[in-house]
Amino acid sequence: MYFHIYMERNKTSIPYAETGYFSKTVLDYLNGVKELESFYSIPPKETQLKSLIDQRLKYATNRNKLAEALIASYGDIEITKQVKENIEKLKLQNTLTITTAHQPNIFTGPLYFIYKILHAIRLSAYCSQKFPEFNFVPVYFMGSEDADLDELGHIFINGEKLEWKTTQTGAVGRMRVDEELLGLIKRIEAEVNVQPYGAEIMNTMRRCYTLGKRIQDATLQLVNDLFGRFGLVVLIPDNPILKTISVDLFKEELLHQSSSKLVEETAKSLTDKGYKAQTHGRDINLFYLMDSSRSRIERDGEVWKVIDSTIRFNQQELLEELKNHPERFSPNVILRGVFQEMILPNIIFIGGGGELAYWLELKAVFNNFQIPYPMLVLRNSFLLIFEEQQSLLSKTGFSEIEVFRNTRSLQNEWIAKNSEKDFKIDKGLSDINKVYEALSLQAGTIDKTLETHVAALNKKATDKLTQLGKKFLRAEKRNHADAMRQIEKLRQQLFPFDSLQERIDNIMPYYSKHGTELIDLLYQHSNTLEQDFVVLSK
Repeated sequence: MYFHIYMERNKTSIPYAETGYFSKTVLDYLNGVKELESFYSIPPKETQLKSLIDQRLKYATNRNKLAEALIASYGDIEITKQVKENIEKLKLQNTLTITTAHQPNIFTGPLYFIYKILHAIRLSAYCSQKFPEFNFVPVYFMGSEDADLDELGHIFINGEKLEWKTTQTGAVGRMRVDEELLGLIKRIEAEVNVQPYGAEIMNTMRRCYTLGKRIQDATLQLVNDLFGRFGLVVLIPDNPILKTISVDLFKEELLHQSSSKLVEETAKSLTDKGYKAQTHGRDINLFYLMDSSRSRIERDGEVWKVIDSTIRFNQQELLEELKNHPERFSPNVILRGVFQEMILPNIIFIGGGGELAYWLELKAVFNNFQIPYPMLVLRNSFLLIFEEQQSLLSKTGFSEIEVFRNTRSLQNEWIAKNSEKDFKIDKGLSDINKVYEALSLQAGTIDKTLETHVAALNKKATDKLTQLGKKFLRAEKRNHADAMRQIEKLRQQLFPFDSLQERIDNIMPYYSKHGTELIDLLYQHSNTLEQDFVVLSK
Protein backbone atom coordinates (compact mmCIF):
# COMPACT_ATOMS: atom_id res chain seq x y z
CA MET A 1 0.00 0.00 0.00
CA TYR A 2 1.13 3.55 -0.76
CA PHE A 3 -0.53 5.44 2.02
CA HIS A 4 -0.56 6.22 5.69
CA ILE A 5 -3.72 7.41 7.43
CA TYR A 6 -4.65 10.74 5.88
CA MET A 7 -4.79 13.94 7.79
CA GLU A 8 -8.38 15.10 7.77
CA ARG A 9 -8.69 18.02 5.36
CA ASN A 10 -11.47 19.79 3.52
CA LYS A 11 -11.01 20.29 -0.21
CA THR A 12 -12.29 23.47 -1.83
CA SER A 13 -11.98 23.88 -5.60
CA ILE A 14 -11.66 27.40 -6.98
CA PRO A 15 -11.69 28.37 -10.68
CA TYR A 16 -8.23 29.57 -11.66
CA ALA A 17 -9.68 32.84 -12.94
CA GLU A 18 -10.98 33.70 -9.45
CA THR A 19 -7.55 33.47 -7.82
CA GLY A 20 -6.09 36.46 -9.69
CA TYR A 21 -2.74 34.69 -10.12
CA PHE A 22 -2.97 33.25 -13.65
CA SER A 23 -2.35 34.83 -17.04
CA LYS A 24 -4.84 35.45 -19.83
CA THR A 25 -3.00 32.90 -22.00
CA VAL A 26 -3.44 30.13 -19.44
CA LEU A 27 -7.05 30.98 -18.65
CA ASP A 28 -8.00 31.14 -22.32
CA TYR A 29 -6.28 27.80 -22.95
CA LEU A 30 -8.20 26.17 -20.10
CA ASN A 31 -11.46 27.67 -21.38
CA GLY A 32 -10.84 26.46 -24.93
CA VAL A 33 -10.93 29.95 -26.44
CA LYS A 34 -11.04 29.63 -30.21
CA GLU A 35 -8.14 32.05 -30.84
CA LEU A 36 -5.70 29.56 -29.26
CA GLU A 37 -6.94 26.36 -30.93
CA SER A 38 -4.39 26.46 -33.75
CA PHE A 39 -1.49 26.55 -31.28
CA TYR A 40 -2.00 23.05 -29.83
CA SER A 41 -3.15 19.67 -31.08
CA ILE A 42 -5.50 18.14 -28.53
CA PRO A 43 -7.42 19.88 -25.72
CA PRO A 44 -6.97 18.56 -22.16
CA LYS A 45 -10.17 16.50 -22.04
CA GLU A 46 -10.83 12.89 -21.13
CA THR A 47 -12.70 12.28 -24.39
CA GLN A 48 -9.49 12.96 -26.33
CA LEU A 49 -7.29 10.42 -24.54
CA LYS A 50 -7.94 7.36 -26.71
CA SER A 51 -7.22 9.13 -29.99
CA LEU A 52 -4.13 10.63 -28.37
CA ILE A 53 -2.90 7.14 -27.40
CA ASP A 54 -3.54 5.76 -30.88
CA GLN A 55 -1.70 8.65 -32.49
CA ARG A 56 1.33 8.33 -30.23
CA LEU A 57 1.70 4.58 -30.75
CA LYS A 58 2.23 5.16 -34.47
CA TYR A 59 5.49 6.98 -33.68
CA ALA A 60 8.48 4.74 -33.02
CA THR A 61 10.36 5.20 -29.75
CA ASN A 62 13.79 3.72 -29.09
CA ARG A 63 12.62 1.95 -25.96
CA ASN A 64 15.70 -0.18 -25.40
CA LYS A 65 18.02 2.82 -25.37
CA LEU A 66 15.60 4.65 -23.08
CA ALA A 67 15.61 1.79 -20.57
CA GLU A 68 19.40 1.43 -20.85
CA ALA A 69 19.89 5.14 -20.13
CA LEU A 70 17.54 5.02 -17.14
CA ILE A 71 19.30 2.04 -15.60
CA ALA A 72 22.64 3.80 -16.06
CA SER A 73 21.31 7.00 -14.43
CA TYR A 74 20.06 5.22 -11.32
CA GLY A 75 23.44 3.53 -10.91
CA ASP A 76 23.73 2.00 -7.45
CA ILE A 77 20.75 3.90 -6.00
CA GLU A 78 18.34 1.52 -4.31
CA ILE A 79 15.09 1.60 -6.23
CA THR A 80 11.67 0.25 -5.41
CA LYS A 81 9.94 -2.68 -7.04
CA GLN A 82 7.50 -0.22 -8.63
CA VAL A 83 10.28 1.77 -10.31
CA LYS A 84 12.01 -1.38 -11.55
CA GLU A 85 8.76 -2.64 -13.03
CA ASN A 86 8.04 0.67 -14.73
CA ILE A 87 11.50 0.81 -16.33
CA GLU A 88 10.90 -2.70 -17.66
CA LYS A 89 7.43 -1.72 -18.90
CA LEU A 90 8.98 1.10 -20.94
CA LYS A 91 10.45 -1.58 -23.20
CA LEU A 92 6.93 -2.72 -24.13
CA GLN A 93 5.08 -1.27 -27.11
CA ASN A 94 1.87 -0.72 -25.13
CA THR A 95 3.54 1.51 -22.54
CA LEU A 96 3.11 5.28 -22.58
CA THR A 97 4.40 8.02 -20.33
CA ILE A 98 2.91 11.04 -18.62
CA THR A 99 5.65 13.56 -18.04
CA THR A 100 6.40 16.65 -16.06
CA ALA A 101 9.68 18.56 -16.21
CA HIS A 102 11.61 20.79 -13.90
CA GLN A 103 15.17 21.91 -13.23
CA PRO A 104 17.14 20.41 -10.33
CA ASN A 105 16.44 23.16 -7.80
CA ILE A 106 18.40 22.52 -4.64
CA PHE A 107 16.35 20.56 -2.08
CA THR A 108 13.38 20.52 -4.57
CA GLY A 109 12.98 24.32 -4.58
CA PRO A 110 9.37 25.61 -4.30
CA LEU A 111 6.37 23.46 -3.41
CA TYR A 112 5.04 23.29 -6.95
CA PHE A 113 7.98 21.01 -7.80
CA ILE A 114 6.25 18.44 -5.59
CA TYR A 115 2.79 19.22 -7.00
CA LYS A 116 3.91 18.70 -10.60
CA ILE A 117 5.35 15.29 -9.86
CA LEU A 118 2.31 14.14 -7.88
CA HIS A 119 0.07 15.31 -10.72
CA ALA A 120 1.97 13.09 -13.16
CA ILE A 121 1.69 10.16 -10.77
CA ARG A 122 -2.02 10.71 -10.16
CA LEU A 123 -2.83 11.16 -13.84
CA SER A 124 -0.90 8.00 -14.73
CA ALA A 125 -2.95 6.02 -12.21
CA TYR A 126 -6.13 7.54 -13.63
CA CYS A 127 -5.22 6.60 -17.21
CA SER A 128 -4.31 3.08 -16.08
CA GLN A 129 -7.83 2.68 -14.69
CA LYS A 130 -9.45 4.09 -17.84
CA PHE A 131 -7.34 2.06 -20.27
CA PRO A 132 -6.15 -1.16 -18.58
CA GLU A 133 -4.88 -2.54 -21.89
CA PHE A 134 -2.03 0.01 -21.75
CA ASN A 135 0.70 0.77 -19.23
CA PHE A 136 1.17 4.37 -18.09
CA VAL A 137 4.42 5.42 -16.44
CA PRO A 138 4.85 8.76 -14.64
CA VAL A 139 8.13 10.48 -15.54
CA TYR A 140 9.99 13.40 -14.04
CA PHE A 141 12.17 14.84 -16.81
CA MET A 142 14.97 16.72 -15.08
CA GLY A 143 16.12 19.98 -16.68
CA SER A 144 19.61 19.27 -15.42
CA GLU A 145 21.37 21.20 -18.19
CA ASP A 146 19.91 24.54 -17.10
CA ALA A 147 22.69 26.94 -16.11
CA ASP A 148 20.60 29.51 -14.22
CA LEU A 149 21.98 29.11 -10.70
CA ASP A 150 20.32 32.38 -9.63
CA GLU A 151 16.97 30.63 -10.09
CA LEU A 152 17.89 27.13 -8.95
CA GLY A 153 20.35 27.81 -6.14
CA HIS A 154 18.09 29.16 -3.42
CA ILE A 155 15.11 28.17 -1.31
CA PHE A 156 12.82 29.89 1.19
CA ILE A 157 12.47 28.39 4.66
CA ASN A 158 9.81 30.04 6.83
CA GLY A 159 10.05 33.23 4.79
CA GLU A 160 13.87 33.45 4.81
CA LYS A 161 15.79 33.19 1.56
CA LEU A 162 18.76 30.82 1.78
CA GLU A 163 21.24 30.92 -1.10
CA TRP A 164 23.88 28.49 -2.25
CA LYS A 165 27.03 30.58 -2.55
CA THR A 166 29.20 28.55 -4.89
CA THR A 167 31.82 29.57 -7.44
CA GLN A 168 30.92 26.71 -9.79
CA THR A 169 29.67 27.53 -13.29
CA GLY A 170 27.92 25.79 -16.16
CA ALA A 171 24.95 23.42 -16.04
CA VAL A 172 23.59 23.22 -12.50
CA GLY A 173 23.02 19.48 -12.83
CA ARG A 174 26.74 18.94 -13.36
CA MET A 175 27.76 21.05 -10.38
CA ARG A 176 29.00 19.23 -7.30
CA VAL A 177 27.80 19.29 -3.73
CA ASP A 178 30.34 21.42 -1.87
CA GLU A 179 30.91 22.61 1.68
CA GLU A 180 28.72 25.66 1.08
CA LEU A 181 25.75 23.48 0.17
CA LEU A 182 26.33 21.20 3.14
CA GLY A 183 26.44 24.34 5.29
CA LEU A 184 22.92 25.18 4.09
CA ILE A 185 21.72 21.76 5.21
CA LYS A 186 23.21 22.37 8.63
CA ARG A 187 21.54 25.79 8.77
CA ILE A 188 18.14 24.30 7.87
CA GLU A 189 18.56 21.43 10.35
CA ALA A 190 18.69 23.87 13.24
CA GLU A 191 15.26 25.13 12.25
CA VAL A 192 13.32 21.99 11.32
CA ASN A 193 14.82 19.31 13.59
CA VAL A 194 12.58 20.42 16.47
CA GLN A 195 9.52 19.14 14.55
CA PRO A 196 8.28 15.53 14.73
CA TYR A 197 9.62 14.53 11.31
CA GLY A 198 12.43 17.07 11.08
CA ALA A 199 15.23 14.54 11.63
CA GLU A 200 13.66 12.25 9.03
CA ILE A 201 13.64 14.80 6.19
CA MET A 202 17.07 16.16 7.10
CA ASN A 203 18.56 12.67 7.18
CA THR A 204 17.14 12.20 3.68
CA MET A 205 18.77 15.44 2.54
CA ARG A 206 22.14 14.44 4.03
CA ARG A 207 21.93 11.00 2.43
CA CYS A 208 21.18 12.46 -1.01
CA TYR A 209 23.47 15.51 -0.96
CA THR A 210 26.91 14.13 -0.15
CA LEU A 211 30.18 15.95 -0.77
CA GLY A 212 31.28 15.75 -4.40
CA LYS A 213 28.05 14.29 -5.78
CA ARG A 214 26.60 15.93 -8.88
CA ILE A 215 23.44 17.94 -8.26
CA GLN A 216 21.51 15.96 -10.88
CA ASP A 217 22.40 12.69 -9.14
CA ALA A 218 21.49 14.10 -5.73
CA THR A 219 18.16 15.32 -7.11
CA LEU A 220 17.44 11.95 -8.70
CA GLN A 221 18.09 10.21 -5.38
CA LEU A 222 15.97 12.69 -3.43
CA VAL A 223 13.02 12.47 -5.83
CA ASN A 224 13.35 8.70 -5.84
CA ASP A 225 13.31 8.64 -2.02
CA LEU A 226 10.15 10.76 -1.93
CA PHE A 227 8.22 9.20 -4.82
CA GLY A 228 9.77 5.84 -5.64
CA ARG A 229 6.93 3.98 -3.92
CA PHE A 230 4.59 5.42 -6.57
CA GLY A 231 6.73 4.05 -9.41
CA LEU A 232 7.89 7.48 -10.58
CA VAL A 233 10.73 7.25 -13.10
CA VAL A 234 13.32 10.04 -13.03
CA LEU A 235 14.96 10.81 -16.37
CA ILE A 236 18.20 12.80 -16.59
CA PRO A 237 18.54 13.91 -20.23
CA ASP A 238 22.24 14.72 -19.80
CA ASN A 239 23.08 11.22 -20.97
CA PRO A 240 25.13 10.15 -24.02
CA ILE A 241 22.78 7.24 -24.70
CA LEU A 242 19.75 9.53 -24.94
CA LYS A 243 21.61 12.16 -26.93
CA THR A 244 22.44 9.58 -29.64
CA ILE A 245 18.69 9.22 -30.27
CA SER A 246 18.50 12.89 -31.20
CA VAL A 247 21.60 13.27 -33.37
CA ASP A 248 19.49 13.91 -36.49
CA LEU A 249 17.49 16.59 -34.64
CA PHE A 250 20.69 18.34 -33.55
CA LYS A 251 22.21 18.03 -37.03
CA GLU A 252 19.18 19.67 -38.63
CA GLU A 253 19.31 22.54 -36.17
CA LEU A 254 23.04 23.11 -36.60
CA LEU A 255 22.99 23.05 -40.39
CA HIS A 256 19.64 24.61 -41.28
CA GLN A 257 18.40 26.58 -38.22
CA SER A 258 14.75 25.98 -39.11
CA SER A 259 13.23 26.12 -35.62
CA SER A 260 14.00 29.80 -34.97
CA LYS A 261 11.95 31.03 -37.93
CA LEU A 262 9.03 28.77 -37.02
CA VAL A 263 8.95 29.99 -33.43
CA GLU A 264 9.16 33.65 -34.46
CA GLU A 265 6.24 33.20 -36.86
CA THR A 266 4.19 31.54 -34.13
CA ALA A 267 5.13 34.20 -31.57
CA LYS A 268 4.01 36.93 -33.96
CA SER A 269 0.73 35.13 -34.56
CA LEU A 270 0.16 34.90 -30.80
CA THR A 271 0.91 38.59 -30.22
CA ASP A 272 -1.33 39.55 -33.16
CA LYS A 273 -4.15 37.80 -31.30
CA GLY A 274 -3.47 39.72 -28.10
CA TYR A 275 -1.29 37.21 -26.24
CA LYS A 276 2.19 37.67 -24.82
CA ALA A 277 4.99 35.65 -26.42
CA GLN A 278 6.71 33.67 -23.66
CA THR A 279 9.98 32.92 -25.42
CA HIS A 280 11.97 33.69 -28.54
CA GLY A 281 14.39 31.42 -30.31
CA ARG A 282 17.95 31.95 -31.44
CA ASP A 283 19.36 31.11 -34.85
CA ILE A 284 20.76 27.93 -33.32
CA ASN A 285 18.81 26.61 -30.36
CA LEU A 286 21.57 24.41 -29.00
CA PHE A 287 24.27 24.96 -26.41
CA TYR A 288 27.71 23.41 -26.29
CA LEU A 289 27.94 21.64 -22.94
CA MET A 290 31.10 21.00 -20.95
CA ASP A 291 31.62 20.31 -17.24
CA SER A 292 31.93 23.98 -16.26
CA SER A 293 30.21 25.74 -19.14
CA ARG A 294 27.06 25.74 -21.26
CA SER A 295 27.68 28.17 -24.10
CA ARG A 296 25.67 29.26 -27.12
CA ILE A 297 26.61 28.05 -30.58
CA GLU A 298 26.55 30.62 -33.37
CA ARG A 299 27.15 30.23 -37.08
CA ASP A 300 29.34 32.68 -38.96
CA GLY A 301 29.32 31.66 -42.61
CA GLU A 302 30.95 28.25 -42.76
CA VAL A 303 32.26 28.43 -39.20
CA TRP A 304 30.38 27.43 -36.03
CA LYS A 305 31.58 29.25 -32.91
CA VAL A 306 31.13 28.37 -29.26
CA ILE A 307 30.54 31.75 -27.65
CA ASP A 308 32.93 32.86 -24.88
CA SER A 309 35.48 30.27 -25.92
CA THR A 310 38.11 29.64 -28.57
CA ILE A 311 36.29 26.56 -29.90
CA ARG A 312 35.55 26.70 -33.65
CA PHE A 313 34.29 24.08 -36.10
CA ASN A 314 33.96 23.82 -39.86
CA GLN A 315 31.03 21.71 -41.06
CA GLN A 316 32.97 18.44 -41.24
CA GLU A 317 34.49 18.98 -37.80
CA LEU A 318 31.09 19.90 -36.36
CA LEU A 319 29.45 16.74 -37.66
CA GLU A 320 32.34 14.65 -36.36
CA GLU A 321 31.95 16.26 -32.93
CA LEU A 322 28.21 15.56 -32.97
CA LYS A 323 28.78 11.94 -33.99
CA ASN A 324 31.49 11.27 -31.41
CA HIS A 325 30.15 13.44 -28.55
CA PRO A 326 26.39 14.00 -28.85
CA GLU A 327 26.30 14.58 -25.08
CA ARG A 328 28.07 17.90 -25.66
CA PHE A 329 25.03 19.34 -27.44
CA SER A 330 22.29 20.66 -25.20
CA PRO A 331 18.86 21.87 -26.42
CA ASN A 332 17.53 25.18 -25.15
CA VAL A 333 13.90 25.89 -24.31
CA ILE A 334 12.87 25.80 -28.00
CA LEU A 335 14.15 22.26 -28.62
CA ARG A 336 13.97 20.79 -25.12
CA GLY A 337 10.36 19.69 -25.51
CA VAL A 338 11.02 18.20 -28.95
CA PHE A 339 13.99 16.27 -27.53
CA GLN A 340 11.84 15.09 -24.61
CA GLU A 341 9.08 13.80 -26.86
CA MET A 342 11.58 12.05 -29.17
CA ILE A 343 13.03 9.92 -26.40
CA LEU A 344 9.84 9.21 -24.42
CA PRO A 345 6.62 7.50 -25.58
CA ASN A 346 4.75 10.43 -24.10
CA ILE A 347 1.11 11.48 -24.43
CA ILE A 348 0.67 14.20 -21.78
CA PHE A 349 2.96 16.99 -20.63
CA ILE A 350 2.16 18.61 -17.28
CA GLY A 351 3.55 22.11 -16.82
CA GLY A 352 3.04 25.40 -15.06
CA GLY A 353 1.48 28.47 -16.63
CA GLY A 354 4.76 29.75 -18.05
CA GLU A 355 5.65 26.35 -19.49
CA LEU A 356 2.27 25.95 -21.19
CA ALA A 357 2.62 29.44 -22.65
CA TYR A 358 5.93 28.65 -24.35
CA TRP A 359 4.77 25.18 -25.45
CA LEU A 360 1.99 26.97 -27.36
CA GLU A 361 4.78 28.50 -29.47
CA LEU A 362 6.29 25.12 -30.37
CA LYS A 363 3.67 23.22 -32.38
CA ALA A 364 5.20 24.21 -35.74
CA VAL A 365 8.61 22.98 -34.55
CA PHE A 366 7.09 19.60 -33.63
CA ASN A 367 5.41 19.41 -37.02
CA ASN A 368 8.68 20.26 -38.76
CA PHE A 369 10.43 17.33 -37.11
CA GLN A 370 7.34 15.09 -37.45
CA ILE A 371 7.16 14.41 -33.72
CA PRO A 372 3.75 13.98 -32.00
CA TYR A 373 2.72 17.01 -29.95
CA PRO A 374 1.41 15.97 -26.50
CA MET A 375 -1.70 17.02 -24.64
CA LEU A 376 -0.82 19.99 -22.44
CA VAL A 377 -2.18 19.92 -18.88
CA LEU A 378 -1.78 22.75 -16.39
CA ARG A 379 -0.11 21.40 -13.26
CA ASN A 380 -2.08 21.18 -10.03
CA SER A 381 -2.01 24.11 -7.63
CA PHE A 382 -2.66 23.90 -3.90
CA LEU A 383 -3.07 26.31 -1.03
CA LEU A 384 -2.34 24.50 2.25
CA ILE A 385 -4.16 25.87 5.28
CA PHE A 386 -3.13 24.23 8.53
CA GLU A 387 -4.32 24.72 12.10
CA GLU A 388 -2.69 28.10 12.78
CA GLN A 389 -3.94 29.65 9.55
CA GLN A 390 -7.36 28.08 10.00
CA SER A 391 -7.61 29.71 13.41
CA LEU A 392 -6.75 33.10 11.88
CA LEU A 393 -9.32 32.54 9.13
CA SER A 394 -11.99 31.81 11.72
CA LYS A 395 -11.07 34.91 13.75
CA THR A 396 -11.14 37.21 10.74
CA GLY A 397 -14.30 35.67 9.30
CA PHE A 398 -13.02 35.24 5.75
CA SER A 399 -13.57 32.20 3.55
CA GLU A 400 -10.93 30.19 1.69
CA ILE A 401 -11.92 31.96 -1.52
CA GLU A 402 -11.94 35.49 -0.07
CA VAL A 403 -8.41 35.13 1.30
CA PHE A 404 -6.99 35.27 -2.24
CA ARG A 405 -7.67 39.03 -2.22
CA ASN A 406 -4.85 41.37 -1.21
CA THR A 407 -4.23 42.46 2.39
CA ARG A 408 -5.56 46.01 2.02
CA SER A 409 -8.78 44.80 0.41
CA LEU A 410 -9.37 42.29 3.20
CA GLN A 411 -8.65 44.84 5.92
CA ASN A 412 -11.01 47.37 4.35
CA GLU A 413 -13.76 44.76 4.09
CA TRP A 414 -13.26 43.67 7.70
CA ILE A 415 -13.67 47.27 8.88
CA ALA A 416 -16.77 47.72 6.72
CA LYS A 417 -18.33 44.59 8.22
CA ASN A 418 -17.28 44.95 11.85
CA SER A 419 -16.88 48.64 12.70
CA GLU A 420 -19.63 50.25 14.75
CA LYS A 421 -18.39 53.72 13.80
CA ASP A 422 -19.69 55.78 10.90
CA PHE A 423 -16.43 56.42 9.02
CA LYS A 424 -17.86 56.54 5.52
CA ILE A 425 -18.17 59.82 3.64
CA ASP A 426 -20.58 58.72 0.91
CA LYS A 427 -23.39 60.98 2.20
CA GLY A 428 -20.99 63.93 2.56
CA LEU A 429 -19.80 63.47 -1.03
CA SER A 430 -23.37 63.25 -2.27
CA ASP A 431 -24.37 66.38 -0.38
CA ILE A 432 -21.40 68.44 -1.55
CA ASN A 433 -21.98 67.37 -5.17
CA LYS A 434 -25.58 68.56 -4.88
CA VAL A 435 -24.37 71.93 -3.58
CA TYR A 436 -21.99 72.38 -6.49
CA GLU A 437 -24.57 71.20 -9.02
CA ALA A 438 -26.84 73.98 -7.78
CA LEU A 439 -23.99 76.49 -7.89
CA SER A 440 -23.15 75.41 -11.44
CA LEU A 441 -26.73 76.03 -12.55
CA GLN A 442 -26.70 79.40 -10.82
CA ALA A 443 -23.36 80.36 -12.42
CA GLY A 444 -24.62 79.34 -15.84
CA THR A 445 -27.43 81.86 -15.70
CA ILE A 446 -24.93 84.62 -14.96
CA ASP A 447 -21.89 83.68 -17.11
CA LYS A 448 -21.36 80.30 -18.84
CA THR A 449 -17.59 80.53 -18.38
CA LEU A 450 -18.08 80.41 -14.59
CA GLU A 451 -19.29 76.79 -14.83
CA THR A 452 -15.71 75.63 -15.42
CA HIS A 453 -14.60 77.46 -12.27
CA VAL A 454 -17.39 75.86 -10.24
CA ALA A 455 -16.44 72.40 -11.59
CA ALA A 456 -12.83 72.97 -10.50
CA LEU A 457 -14.00 74.01 -7.02
CA ASN A 458 -16.22 70.89 -6.90
CA LYS A 459 -13.29 68.62 -7.77
CA LYS A 460 -11.04 70.29 -5.20
CA ALA A 461 -13.66 69.93 -2.47
CA THR A 462 -14.37 66.32 -3.48
CA ASP A 463 -10.67 65.44 -3.43
CA LYS A 464 -10.24 66.95 0.04
CA LEU A 465 -13.29 65.10 1.33
CA THR A 466 -12.00 61.83 -0.20
CA GLN A 467 -8.66 62.34 1.58
CA LEU A 468 -10.56 62.94 4.82
CA GLY A 469 -12.41 59.66 4.26
CA LYS A 470 -9.12 57.83 3.90
CA LYS A 471 -7.95 59.35 7.19
CA PHE A 472 -11.19 58.17 8.83
CA LEU A 473 -10.52 54.63 7.51
CA ARG A 474 -6.87 54.63 8.67
CA ALA A 475 -7.92 55.84 12.09
CA GLU A 476 -10.56 53.12 12.36
CA LYS A 477 -7.98 50.52 11.34
CA ARG A 478 -5.78 51.72 14.20
CA ASN A 479 -8.77 51.26 16.50
CA HIS A 480 -8.82 47.61 15.41
CA ALA A 481 -5.07 47.06 15.23
CA ASP A 482 -5.23 43.46 16.49
CA ALA A 483 -7.62 42.41 13.71
CA MET A 484 -5.53 44.23 11.11
CA ARG A 485 -2.40 42.41 12.31
CA GLN A 486 -4.19 39.06 12.18
CA ILE A 487 -5.22 39.68 8.58
CA GLU A 488 -1.70 40.72 7.63
CA LYS A 489 -0.21 37.68 9.37
CA LEU A 490 -2.70 35.38 7.62
CA ARG A 491 -1.83 36.79 4.21
CA GLN A 492 1.92 36.61 4.89
CA GLN A 493 1.67 32.94 5.84
CA LEU A 494 -0.60 31.89 2.97
CA PHE A 495 0.73 34.25 0.30
CA PRO A 496 4.39 35.01 1.16
CA PHE A 497 5.68 38.10 -0.63
CA ASP A 498 2.15 38.46 -2.09
CA SER A 499 2.81 35.40 -4.22
CA LEU A 500 1.24 31.98 -4.20
CA GLN A 501 2.47 29.80 -1.35
CA GLU A 502 3.53 27.12 -3.83
CA ARG A 503 5.87 29.51 -5.67
CA ILE A 504 7.86 30.42 -2.55
CA ASP A 505 7.77 27.85 0.26
CA ASN A 506 9.93 24.72 0.33
CA ILE A 507 8.56 21.35 1.39
CA MET A 508 10.96 20.79 4.32
CA PRO A 509 9.11 22.79 7.00
CA TYR A 510 5.83 21.12 5.98
CA TYR A 511 7.32 17.62 5.85
CA SER A 512 9.04 18.14 9.22
CA LYS A 513 5.61 18.63 10.81
CA HIS A 514 3.55 16.03 8.93
CA GLY A 515 5.93 13.46 7.44
CA THR A 516 4.98 11.28 4.47
CA GLU A 517 1.29 11.76 5.30
CA LEU A 518 1.66 15.16 3.64
CA ILE A 519 2.68 13.45 0.38
CA ASP A 520 -0.23 11.04 0.71
CA LEU A 521 -2.66 13.89 1.39
CA LEU A 522 -1.53 15.79 -1.71
CA TYR A 523 -1.75 12.65 -3.83
CA GLN A 524 -5.25 11.89 -2.58
CA HIS A 525 -6.48 15.37 -3.49
CA SER A 526 -4.52 15.83 -6.73
CA ASN A 527 -6.72 16.53 -9.72
CA THR A 528 -6.33 14.60 -12.96
CA LEU A 529 -7.87 16.58 -15.83
CA GLU A 530 -10.02 18.86 -13.67
CA GLN A 531 -9.11 22.50 -14.03
CA ASP A 532 -9.41 24.09 -10.60
CA PHE A 533 -7.15 25.49 -7.91
CA VAL A 534 -7.35 23.32 -4.77
CA VAL A 535 -7.47 24.65 -1.21
CA LEU A 536 -6.88 22.11 1.55
CA SER A 537 -8.02 23.36 4.94
CA LYS A 538 -8.66 21.91 8.39
